[in-house]
Amino acid sequence: MATAETPSAAQLENWLKRFPAADANGDGKLTAEEALAYRQKLTGGTKSAPGKSAGGGAPMDFAVDPGWDAVRFPEHAVSYKSPDEIKAIYERQIKGGQPAVVSFPKPADGALRIVGTGHSFMAPGYKTLPIICEAAGFKQPLYTHTGGGITGSTRYKWEQENGIFQFEGKPVPKLLASIANAEWDAMMWGPYFKDRPEYYSCWIDFCLKHNPQMKFYLSDAWPQLYQLEKVPESEAFFTEEIFDRMGAERTAGYSELVRTLRESHSAQVFIIPTSDAMVLAAKHYLRGELPGIEGINKIIGKKERSLWRDQLGHLGPGFERLEGYVFYATLYGRSPELLEGDAPFNDGGDFPSRELDRLFRKIAWQAVIHHPLSGVRDENGDGMRD
Repeated sequence: MATAETPSAAQLENWLKRFPAADANGDGKLTAEEALAYRQKLTGGTKSAPGKSAGGGAPMDFAVDPGWDAVRFPEHAVSYKSPDEIKAIYERQIKGGQPAVVSFPKPADGALRIVGTGHSFMAPGYKTLPIICEAAGFKQPLYTHTGGGITGSTRYKWEQENGIFQFEGKPVPKLLASIANAEWDAMMWGPYFKDRPEYYSCWIDFCLKHNPQMKFYLSDAWPQLYQLEKVPESEAFFTEEIFDRMGAERTAGYSELVRTLRESHSAQVFIIPTSDAMVLAAKHYLRGELPGIEGINKIIGKKERSLWRDQLGHLGPGFERLEGYVFYATLYGRSPELLEGDAPFNDGGDFPSRELDRLFRKIAWQAVIHHPLSGVRDENGDGMRD
């Protein structure tokens, strides 16, 4: 919300209108200190220093164009154009006969037509969700615009699709063309450092303009080593309490962000609780209840079959299934435990084992039904959204 520079009185007044909860003392005036404190609350108090990276080349501190603090985007932003104009812009860029507008007929089987952005933390779920849906007996209509690290963030993709700020005059409206010219049911996003509500509200506004019934889903990722003062020398450092604390830190900011979006847009915005699922998985491992998993993080314990494989926090082998099950459970309000037989992952070999796969299904459902912002409850325990 606040920039590194001292905000002007006009900016503070504008922010107060959009984020009234930032007025901590309720005096009807927003100070720069209140604005900064509210932003830190929304981002979970990310520990970062100028130029600091969370590992793997993902910058935690970066410059954001001051245009994000304006009341409107530049008038030439693609999102302000008509559906036909947006389609024409993207048609001039694509090659090989691919369509400028991707669309799906309304599924008779209850499948959601989904568009999404995201980065490498979303890739495992985007890969396995259609496979899980196939096991459930239907095809998953899914169209994404993704990138690695910061290039898959919601802010970056909005600038890129609109041809504004760092993409001035170079729009790539891959999703905007299809959202404006076809019917969709939901949009999914992956989180990124220093996220602000406006990075998401712009997508919400555009989607609801063209598809008023759309719902929105934000994955909250999972604990990462950057949250610690230093990388532990041994995995013996980790306890259930430490994972609970890291998980709570990781999800707090995004829960507040979703609540803010719900209040400011009256939109149906939900959390996909991948963080809670990974915390549950880590606690199962500590209790010796995760068959076939040999460690917590490969860079610490040197075990290939670990929950995480690097400092940034990319998932270890097999855990793409867990993320996919969390996506499925949140989107469709059905427990993966109800799936009959094995999903056709075709990952070869005997790992993950059927026993581990079934545990992933159970963990996913428990994470989803117990998160207050997932939109899924199962009070009667039948494995279906109440």
